[in-house]
Amino acid sequence: MSQSTTDTTDGFVRALPLADLIDAGHKVVQLNGHTIALFWHQEKPYAVDNRCPHMGFPLDQGSVDDCILTCHWHHARFDLRTGGTFDLWADDGRAYRTRIDRDDVWVQIKEDSDTIKYRSGRLDAGLAHDLSLVICKSVIGLLDEGVSPTGPLSQGLAFGSHYRREGWGQGLTILTCMTNLLPVMKTDDRPRAMYHGLSALALECAGSVPRFCVTPLPQSDASAEQYKRWFRQFVEVRDAQGSERCLITAFKSGVSRNQIADMLFTAATDHRYIEGGHIADFTNKALEALDHVDWHDATNILGSLAHGYASAARMEESNAWRHPIDLVSMLEEAFEQLSETLGAGIAFRGSWTASDTLIDTLLADDPEAIIKVLLESLRSGATEVQLAERVSYAAVRRVAHFHISNEFTDWDTALHTFTFANAIQQGLVRAPSLELLRGVFDAAMSIYLDRFLNVPSTPLPKKKSESRTAADLLMDLESLLDQQQKVNEAGQVVAAYFHADGEPGELLATLVRLLLREDRDFHTIQMVEAACQQFGSLTDAQERIHVLVAAARYLAAHAPTSRSQQQTYQIALRLHRGEAIYKA
Repeated sequence: MSQSTTDTTDGFVRALPLADLIDAGHKVVQLNGHTIALFWHQEKPYAVDNRCPHMGFPLDQGSVDDCILTCHWHHARFDLRTGGTFDLWADDGRAYRTRIDRDDVWVQIKEDSDTIKYRSGRLDAGLAHDLSLVICKSVIGLLDEGVSPTGPLSQGLAFGSHYRREGWGQGLTILTCMTNLLPVMKTDDRPRAMYHGLSALALECAGSVPRFCVTPLPQSDASAEQYKRWFRQFVEVRDAQGSERCLITAFKSGVSRNQIADMLFTAATDHRYIEGGHIADFTNKALEALDHVDWHDATNILGSLAHGYASAARMEESNAWRHPIDLVSMLEEAFEQLSETLGAGIAFRGSWTASDTLIDTLLADDPEAIIKVLLESLRSGATEVQLAERVSYAAVRRVAHFHISNEFTDWDTALHTFTFANAIQQGLVRAPSLELLRGVFDAAMSIYLDRFLNVPSTPLPKKKSESRTAADLLMDLESLLDQQQKVNEAGQVVAAYFHADGEPGELLATLVRLLLREDRDFHTIQMVEAACQQFGSLTDAQERIHVLVAAARYLAAHAPTSRSQQQTYQIALRLHRGEAIYKA
């Protein structure tokens, strides 16, 4: 391998004698820390980075024909002049300008003037063509150069809100979940999280028809309340275009962010538990995503929600909510009492504490008793958020008690109730209202309907003497998730970690890291992210343990996977570090 001289002219570095290149046909040289493949082709010298951008294989071992360089590892083809690829999955390589001077070949070595712009462009290309490796390389590079994760997030939001006709879905939700989890994870895991979110988005949008956004009404000056009435009316008759135009007009007219949230959540709870809770959760995630980017491009992101609202299934149409007990009628009667009940409880606010039997009642099998205890709690001074928190905790207990004798898909049934309850709770924190409070009662009824998932009921882990250290327990948890269906064992390890006085932040970071090493599963990501939110809002030590026990059990039920996405990430990381992947 030839070494250059230290003489440079206009960024050009002497590479090797021209005669040597002509005789050999191709040569590899080291120039200012760059490994460069030089080719003599069609009476001209060409220079490219010797590492194939796909997986790092030495391009000097490829072949050249008609100015196309083919890598023999995966047969990716590159334009020898520019380094650009004809096989988009391989990513573009880097080419260098050359010249002949005094019987020597010189190569212009210049660092990219705007690598952030280049990597952002490659991220756009990766999203557009569903290229996981390109997305991964771009995110690793951007974050390594100090770009905030909100940069790739903004690109993802813009892409996802435009290139999926059905609008907001699993991909954008996963991306937002991953962004929400960034504060609890280790710094080295953050590029991996953004890669997962952006790749999930690209996969969901692949082959989808683009969404053509509507424009706001011209010069509308309606009030926030009128926009809210209009929006609810359009959703009621399943008019997606009318709903979208009303929503974005309201935002463009200056309706506040909290009022926009109120519009959305009110419509999401006008009917019972719509779309199995997904619409409320998607709405919550869209608003959280907007918070991360300071509501940039809000009209397009908000508009992407409209289709889901208009097309959502309503549980009034579901047999389970109507027979053998008409839960819908029971809820409607309760809603008629909400205004008076809340008014009566205002005098007692600040002094309310949940009764010892509240959670037991929520987890029992008497829907009348559940509605009664919720109303009594409000009358006794419980705030909307306090009551929502209790219902969210009861929902996560269904997962903590889930028995593995159930159908495997029943994990999702319990998960949907929990993420719905969490979304309603977060919505009430953001924009409390009488209408959104209905969602707390819906969640409680869904918990009731899920009662069969706890028959038999898996007991919560009990405190017992433990010889293992907290660090040992974290390693044991990782080992358990290398094995199939170590559900109860994973929950027990999490409980033991707290009993060993383990630091909560380390456990949260470990759970997220173990989530990220698996292939993406929408519901598992939802579970871990919602559990982390609940862990942060709860104050009772035992309840916080139960939340993470539930998260660990759910994760263990869905692990291990083939971890192919982990392999893609490792390849991209090694390429970024300059490692030779083709060597052991």
